Formats: sequence, structure tokens, C-alpha cells
Amino acid sequence: MAQAAALSAAMRHSRVVEGAHSCLLVVDMQRDFLDEASALCVRGAAAAGVVDACAAAVSKARAAGVPVVWVVREHHASGHDVERTRAHLFDGAAGKGVCIHGSEGARLHEELEPLVDAEADIWLVKTRFSAFFNTNLDSLLRRLGTRTVAICGVQTPNCIRGTAWDALALDYNVVVLSDATASRNAAAQAANLEDMTCAGIHCPTWEGWAPE
Repeated sequence: MAQAAALSAAMRHSRVVEGAHSCLLVVDMQRDFLDEASALCVRGAAAAGVVDACAAAVSKARAAGVPVVWVVREHHASGHDVERTRAHLFDGAAGKGVCIHGSEGARLHEELEPLVDAEADIWLVKTRFSAFFNTNLDSLLRRLGTRTVAICGVQTPNCIRGTAWDALALDYNVVVLSDATASRNAAAQAANLEDMTCAGIHCPTWEGWAPE
């Protein structure tokens, strides 16, 4: 818990890279979304190998000099800032909830946490599906000169798709890494990728992604 708090604090004062035209968003790769015991576990993530694919995407971004934004969902223990449809998951008196600020479940997956560069990466906290909703992400991306937003993480029908739609509406070029995202099952993943492709969102694999 202390480690997660220290990491978050350090990254709020991080040194960001300017000049790249792309930016990689790593969305919700947290233990409460990847642990099979969690109420919000994305069941298809393990089978899809999304942790390894996200790690590969982060390495590719770094090699290209592309900024990395770690987008995480965090909530107050009371659940007063969560969607109404998820309020039943919280019980402040019993310490029950998901992605509670400072909790183990809110931390990044253990294989991704060591990849964070607290000096260069950006840490963005959200409380809704889209990484743009009630955050400063748009102004941050514009300050960096970003034209293309690449997205990886979980889960595709919710936070990935919500973030992608908002990025598209804000006139960014949008890339969703097809094998570095995951849904509850393969059918849901395929359907959502097809919908986004039809809307003009590019959906390559992480290997096919060409950051600029």
C-alpha cells in the first residue's frame, strides 16, 4: 500500500517527454481487474496474454520515444465516487470495494509495476470508463503535441472503448492494440474491435503498431 502511494506521488511530479506525435495509454491494468478472485475480473485477459502484450507495447513506446500514460481507476473507500451501477460493490464500514485508493487491488499488475518509470511516465487517475471523463488528459495530450492516441489494457467494451470514442470525438487519431486489450471472452473482443474499426479506429497488434 505504501509502495503504491509513493509511486503515485512521484509520478504526479514526473518529467514528461515532449515532441512525440503519439502517446500510449495503458488502461486499468490493475489487480482488481486481473485477479480471478475479484468481482470485476476481466475473465478473458489471462487467456489473451494481455499482460505480456501490454509490457511489449510499453517497451515499444519507450524505444520510439513515445510518452506512456498509466491510466488507473481509483475510488474512495465509501464508494461515493463510483458509478451507481457499481455502488453495491462498496461497503465502507466493512472495507469492501474495488480499486480503492491505496489498496492492493488498485495497484498495477505485479509484472507491470516494475516497468513504470516514475521520472518519465505519467500517472492519471479516473473514476469512470473513459480516461477523458473529468480528467486533464486532453489538455495533457495537447501540451505534449499528441496527434495519435494508442490504447492498451482492459477491458475493451468498457474503458478501452469509452476512451477510444472520446479520443475520436476530440479529433485524435486513435489506435487500439488488438492483442494488448481484452474482454470477458473472445466473442466480445472481436465484436468490439469490429465496431471500432468501422468507426475509423485502427486496431493493429502491438507488433503491427508503428508509433511516431
